[in-house]
Amino acid sequence: MKFDNEQLLKYIGACTSPYHTVDTSLQMLLDSGFTELSLEDEWQLDSGSYVVNVFGTTLFAFHIGKKPEHTLRIASAHTDFPAIRVKPNPITSMKGYTKLNVEMYGGLIENTWLDRPLGAAGTVVLKGKNAFDVDSVLVDTKRPIAIVPNLAIHMNRSVNDGVKLNRQKEMLPILMMERNNEDNPTKPLNNRNNPSLFSESDTQYDEWTKFLADEVDCDPSEILSYEMTLYPTEQGCVLGTEGDFISSPRLDNLTSCFGVLSGIIQAKKMNVNGVRCAILFDNEEVGSRTKQGGAGMILPNLVKRVYDALGYSNQEMDSFISKGFMISSDVAHGLHPNYPEKNDITNIPVLNKGLSLKIACSQSYAGDAKAIAIVKGLCEEADAQYQIYVNRSDIPGGSTVGSISSAMLPIRTIDVGLPLLAMHSARELMGAADQEQLNRLMNHFLGGK
Repeated sequence: MKFDNEQLLKYIGACTSPYHTVDTSLQMLLDSGFTELSLEDEWQLDSGSYVVNVFGTTLFAFHIGKKPEHTLRIASAHTDFPAIRVKPNPITSMKGYTKLNVEMYGGLIENTWLDRPLGAAGTVVLKGKNAFDVDSVLVDTKRPIAIVPNLAIHMNRSVNDGVKLNRQKEMLPILMMERNNEDNPTKPLNNRNNPSLFSESDTQYDEWTKFLADEVDCDPSEILSYEMTLYPTEQGCVLGTEGDFISSPRLDNLTSCFGVLSGIIQAKKMNVNGVRCAILFDNEEVGSRTKQGGAGMILPNLVKRVYDALGYSNQEMDSFISKGFMISSDVAHGLHPNYPEKNDITNIPVLNKGLSLKIACSQSYAGDAKAIAIVKGLCEEADAQYQIYVNRSDIPGGSTVGSISSAMLPIRTIDVGLPLLAMHSARELMGAADQEQLNRLMNHFLGGK
């Protein structure tokens, strides 16, 4: 059955923050019959399929076959994406306009975020019984609440020559106009559906805190902290006269998350032998050096916990790792038809020609000759189209989590990913035929013999 890109677009539409990526992915796995485990518990494992929510923004799923010693295979991706994040105490005003104080997360193309309706998604943390007993609540407005308006060309005649935006001044979204109750006596200042829930002391809280309290349905005094991402509310779509392309926010790197999830679900469906793992890391866009990132100890620790719970020794585990294989999936740069000179002169990935094998002698992408040969063989066995991506020698590209995580867990690794145009834009572009190729590879890698 041919892959349906509407499944991908629905997934991307639900994954509006790293927290929502994990929540959506976790539900997909639970619906597929995975058993949820907690980091805080001691694991008692047998053959079966399991999933772990790691600090809310990283996900680890694994399948144990009847012969766990058979083979170790790991596929990884990352849940985060370049975006605008809301700072603490974010409300600032200018002549009646209420704005949000924000910071940029990752290397976003700033001007693509201008004039776009923005929603807000993330987590809000509420008071509990004591300092360590707090409650986290997911929030997604599912509607536009803010915008960063452009400056009219009449006030900046050189705008089409290129403009450098000041992140602290010119990237602040407008949230609302200042008002008092006399402006709209039928509408409470805090814009809640049920103002009777809140006390007169509500006036001590700023508009953002009151807005979050409304979304969570709590008193503003209960809110201790939050991590909120602003995201474009415009949905992804298939486009082109022949439907050749997909334009969407967050293709980097939700395309990879979707492919990895497809693979680990296939591992359960086929009940394959060995240990097959999928990990969706957070914080790749800011360096991965966090407790839930690829440069931390989370993946080695989780792999060790699996083998410990199965009764294997450290020496046996080291043997399995040395014979194992990992595929790190993150997007690649496709040939841009308006800028062909930006590509390598002999390795030229094109949209709709399959996934890219990412190669760099600097090891900014993981891989060696044997790893490249293995993944080529896997693609051929899976009937998945592939092509080679190498950076142009005078234009250093970005890095990804493959080399970082394989330095922490010494396992042979290769980086792959779908070719994109406009990477790190508020809307990115991919080939409509390419996700199916990545899914085929992941299904065969994790779900095959």
